[in-house]
Amino acid sequence: MDMILWNGGLSLVVALILLWVKTSQDEVKRVSILLSKTREEGAEKYVTRSELHTDINRVIDRLDRLDTKLDTFIREQKSALN
Repeated sequence: MDMILWNGGLSLVVALILLWVKTSQDEVKRVSILLSKTREEGAEKYVTRSELHTDINRVIDRLDRLDTKLDTFIREQKSALN
C-alpha cells in the first residue's frame, strides 16, 4: 500500500512539473510572437534614414531659397534708401 501511495504522489509531482514546463514554453512562444509583432509595427511607425535625408534636404532647399529672397529684399531696401 505504501508503494502505491508513493508512486501516486511522485506521479502527481511529475505531472505538475511537466504542466508547469508546458505552460512556461507556451508563455515563451507567446512573448516571442508579441515581440516579433512589436518589431514589425515599430518599423512601420518610424521613418527610414533615406526618407529622413530626403525630407531634411527639402527643408534645407526651402531655407536656401528663403535666404536668397531675404538677401535680395535687403539689397533692394538699401538701394532704395540711397
